[in-house]
Amino acid sequence: MYSCTPHFVSLKVSDLFAPQILSSFGSSKRDFRVFAMSSSLKEASNYIPAAPIFLPEGPWKQIPGGVTAAEGFKAAGIYGGLRAKGEKPDLALVTCDVDAISAGAFTTNVVAAAPVIYCKSALDIAKTARAVLINAGQANAATGDAGYQDVIECVDIVAKLLKMKPEEVLIESTGVIGQRIKKDALLNSLPKLVNSLSASIEGADSAAVAITTTDLVSKSVAIESQVGGRYIRVGGMAKGSGMIHPNMATMLGVVTTDALVNSDVWRKMVQIAVNRSFNQITVDGDTSTNDTVIALASGLSGSSMVSSINSIEAVQLQSCLDAVMQGLAKSIAWDGEGATCLIEVSVTGADNEAEAAKIARSVASSSLVKAAVYGRDPNWGRIAAAAGYAGISFHPNNLRILLGDILLMDSGQPLPFDRVAASNYLKKAGETHGTVGIQISVGDGSGCGQAWGCDLSYDYVKINAEYTT
Repeated sequence: MYSCTPHFVSLKVSDLFAPQILSSFGSSKRDFRVFAMSSSLKEASNYIPAAPIFLPEGPWKQIPGGVTAAEGFKAAGIYGGLRAKGEKPDLALVTCDVDAISAGAFTTNVVAAAPVIYCKSALDIAKTARAVLINAGQANAATGDAGYQDVIECVDIVAKLLKMKPEEVLIESTGVIGQRIKKDALLNSLPKLVNSLSASIEGADSAAVAITTTDLVSKSVAIESQVGGRYIRVGGMAKGSGMIHPNMATMLGVVTTDALVNSDVWRKMVQIAVNRSFNQITVDGDTSTNDTVIALASGLSGSSMVSSINSIEAVQLQSCLDAVMQGLAKSIAWDGEGATCLIEVSVTGADNEAEAAKIARSVASSSLVKAAVYGRDPNWGRIAAAAGYAGISFHPNNLRILLGDILLMDSGQPLPFDRVAASNYLKKAGETHGTVGIQISVGDGSGCGQAWGCDLSYDYVKINAEYTT
């Protein structure tokens, strides 16, 4: 079941995951110490560490493995020479041993990248897929017919190497818009990539690193839970740090499960989960040309078929899918370009979930709210204004706002509050790269929703001013 319970986790990640501390690292974005969940990252950890994953509470156990945790899946990530500089892995592949029930969500940008156009067409034709190829470095967006032909050629070669049909191979790209894939480098790297496929944790971790661009951390997570009394696993990886906004479908991501599920049900569930996660994050108000998430279900867990969206089994699987996507989505917002903290906005009391979600998105997207959080200024009037222009009708006298556990407004009336304490709350979140919690109530309805963003710092401008130089 979908839960609106806020989870305001201050990044003392060591208390959450009992992790190994990696060495601190610096960049033009920020300097901070990152804690990774496991020591299995080996070569991948030489480039960037793993992100903290903030899973919502539920009847699941977090496990290692990412996209390879579920039965039937393998992954790999290697350096193929596609990046403009450095030798961080830039080419990833995720495969399934069997025909996996497939689903996807995509950018709403009219200038959609060639891989997006291809994947939409492939998913319209077939209900299953076996592989997802992902490259970093070039977005292959706004590249015309030649860019689309590049996709076809890459898909054909992957299919031959894997002994699959071309329509069983999907593709995602990320990088500079207007640049075609470095096709020769990619094609020459494919044999090594295929030979590197592994069902290991290392395979998943290397793939998660290979899909990153300006990300300072890789995003990978997996959980185990029960569906219909049988244990199933759901895992995923994602990339994203900039050009993140709720107007999108999602960023780049791959989600895998070994649950057995009907195609129509799976596609509905994936869209619901995307709407509750990736469609509820914002970094900068920009919607990319390439946003894609592909979700594959192998059915190899031995669980019974989920054939109705209204069944108990579907509710259980939906909650697992929501949890994984929300965990990844929050890590993206946490890693926002130039960000010093995650902002989590929770809205209750709306007439329905969609209205609550829209109000939450409005507040999380507000540049003024983001700037106030970065300035450690508890200017709650900006929160009230952003809730009010969300396009959802509510009576102002029902508005209630909390910053952390500090009540700022109740029944539409401003309250005296300890401004120094509120500012210190924001400062602490920024110093620890933690979470700023904003709770809003707009009435007594049953609708609740959440959205996630980050503060807006000077470094955001610097990073994006120098993106292609």
